[in-house]
Amino acid sequence: MKKLIIALDGHSGCGKSSTAKAVAAQLNYAYLDTGAMYRSVTLYFLENKINLNEEEAVKKALQNIKISFAYNAEKERHETFLNGKLVEDEIRKLYVANKVSPISAISAVRQFLVAQQQEMGTQKNIVAEGRDIGTVVFPKAELKVFMTAQVKERAIRR
Repeated sequence: MKKLIIALDGHSGCGKSSTAKAVAAQLNYAYLDTGAMYRSVTLYFLENKINLNEEEAVKKALQNIKISFAYNAEKERHETFLNGKLVEDEIRKLYVANKVSPISAISAVRQFLVAQQQEMGTQKNIVAEGRDIGTVVFPKAELKVFMTAQVKERAIRR
């Protein structure tokens, strides 16, 4: 079977993550959760008290960040690792979620993570989900899906 990059984009709360995880499992592909990557950078910045207004401090901090993913068969879930440490549960906590938006707005952070995501996609056989995944990160993905759902359904899912 041909190696593919499958890109799932869409509105929040429409089922991108659930769908991407299921497709990755069915095809035995890697799963790339871009949201978890932004959450991981946020956690690192919070833990290391990085001043977001100091561009050089941000760039220096990014050099110390390595994000990876692995499937935990025992727990039947994909997990996120920050510098080798399992952070899946921590990055889902409210104190991290509340800070993701301003950190993801930093150009250096976006450039850093897009480069990491593109590197993860070089071997193909990957299902990637996130905002702009099919336009900015993987514009040449073999399969691009944009997902949406009714506002009421999205609110229930959130």
